[in-house]
Amino acid sequence: MNATVADATHPVQMQLKAYNARDIDSFMQWWSDDCLYYAFPNTLLASGTDAIRERHVERFREPDLRGTLLHRLSVGNMVIDHETVRRTFPEGVGEIDVVCIYEVENGQIAKAWFKMGAKRLLDL
Repeated sequence: MNATVADATHPVQMQLKAYNARDIDSFMQWWSDDCLYYAFPNTLLASGTDAIRERHVERFREPDLRGTLLHRLSVGNMVIDHETVRRTFPEGVGEIDVVCIYEVENGQIAKAWFKMGAKRLLDL
């Protein structure tokens, strides 16, 4: 793995680790101040760290929240993750497949796009 790929994957891996720990302060350090956060392909959901933090504070209260990395691909400063995310939905605990695309600049996530799959409720 070349240094560029290693540099690009590091903030993505660290924000996933913080996401799973539900540690909002650690999570936010990996996002640039002017980061753009999209639903794929181009629906802007949040602009800047204040808006990204606001989107995640409530989610981090979910007791079953966990992102599981299935595959990662990186080319230059772009990182693409395929994850299964376990959530506590109003109807119960479930999972959703997510494709996450990150553009990394200067050691932080500058742009991110998320393509969500169908929600699956779990029989627990």
